[in-house]
Amino acid sequence: MSLEVLDRHSKALFEFLWCPVCGQEVFTHIPFEGVFCKNCNTQVELQESRETRGYEEAVLACFDTTTTWNLHVDEKLRRDLPDGSARVKILGAPGAYEVDWWSPEPDEDWEPVEHGEFDDVEEPSEVSHLA
Repeated sequence: MSLEVLDRHSKALFEFLWCPVCGQEVFTHIPFEGVFCKNCNTQVELQESRETRGYEEAVLACFDTTTTWNLHVDEKLRRDLPDGSARVKILGAPGAYEVDWWSPEPDEDWEPVEHGEFDDVEEPSEVSHLA
């Protein structure tokens, strides 16, 4: 079973998608280079799944941390991917997407960062100290 790279930009899919490294939901498309998380630069590539199980869309989002920056700056605000990559299968249609599975499967050693998981955590440089 082979996969095909999607050559189209799905605005609705990217409104649903988030980065499993930092939890942010904003992606930047650089023509001829790819799509990257605007916060940490993790690359995401979309591939169309051949198996849809009757859903309107079945897409694999493949994340790669080869280009990710600042993973070492504050590990509390980021979570590296096992072996530098992970995939998520998304089923559904615009406005009704759902995650079918992650690969590798989340367990006690790795969990993807969820939507906005670190939004309420202050960066160390932003924390004020009372004297």
